Amino acid sequence: MTTHDTLPAAPALSRRTSPYRMVRRREKTIGWLFATPALVMYATFVLLPLLLSIQYSFFRWNGIGPMTWVGLKNYATIFQVPNLLGSIVNAFELVVFFSFIPVALGLVVASVVHRVAPGRLGAAARTILFLPQVIPLVAAGIIWGWLLALPGLINQILRGIGLGAVTRAWLGDFGWALPGVGVIGIWVVLGFCTVLLLTGITKVDPGLYESARIDGAGWFTEFVRITVPLLRQEIGVCLTVTVIAALAAFDIVYVTTAGGPGNATAVPGIQIYILAFTEQRIGLASALAVMLMVLVLVVILPIQRLSREIP
Repeated sequence: MTTHDTLPAAPALSRRTSPYRMVRRREKTIGWLFATPALVMYATFVLLPLLLSIQYSFFRWNGIGPMTWVGLKNYATIFQVPNLLGSIVNAFELVVFFSFIPVALGLVVASVVHRVAPGRLGAAARTILFLPQVIPLVAAGIIWGWLLALPGLINQILRGIGLGAVTRAWLGDFGWALPGVGVIGIWVVLGFCTVLLLTGITKVDPGLYESARIDGAGWFTEFVRITVPLLRQEIGVCLTVTVIAALAAFDIVYVTTAGGPGNATAVPGIQIYILAFTEQRIGLASALAVMLMVLVLVVILPIQRLSREIP
């Protein structure tokens, strides 16, 4: 009998019990332990209210008494009541001011700052442009309410340059109230878009711009052929954030106009607040909130997909 025959064979190490898999399992467990508090908070303050809103949307309820099942009647009411349907239309009009205009202006401003104001001057420009993001929206709404009032600074400037005939209470005019709120949105969002897009431009290979200039390309050609295509992802982020801000707008509108005059600036956020806390129509308010969430997803998902595609 040889020595090899007398020694027992070493047991094969199972993949499940290998040290590597044990370490990975331990790291995964620790990771879940660290993430659990955040997941609990998210489930409590996001998922649970969302599920409750979906549930309430199928009932008629005043928030105190018993609930009455109405099925899809609350959703049908949204399309039948002009004020509720009009609030959705107003929200999409604000998308032009809160999203499309700031992103377009942000692209131009970021390109100009990158071209003519490098170094410390560019850093100062970014700081100044980003200041509206630091100011609370309620305070910004109050300040702009004063500026756009009939005796406000805007009308005083117009009178000073001989345009007194066009002065008005901008936020109290049926035709100009919504654009007035939109101007406030442009002022608030423009800095965010500019800084984000300017950061994206700094990541573009400078050799591309140098090659274009050698070939005789001007600023506009560089902007169209190089800057815009290479900032697809940054533009997608700006559009996503600003479209959500427009469709879910509440604080600026509530502080400046409270949805008035009439319902000229009423948006879904304002109508949800009125239905839930003033008229105690919790079911209808929940249905409008759910519809708003669906609209946000319908608009945002294509933007996300297009921004991730390789040009």
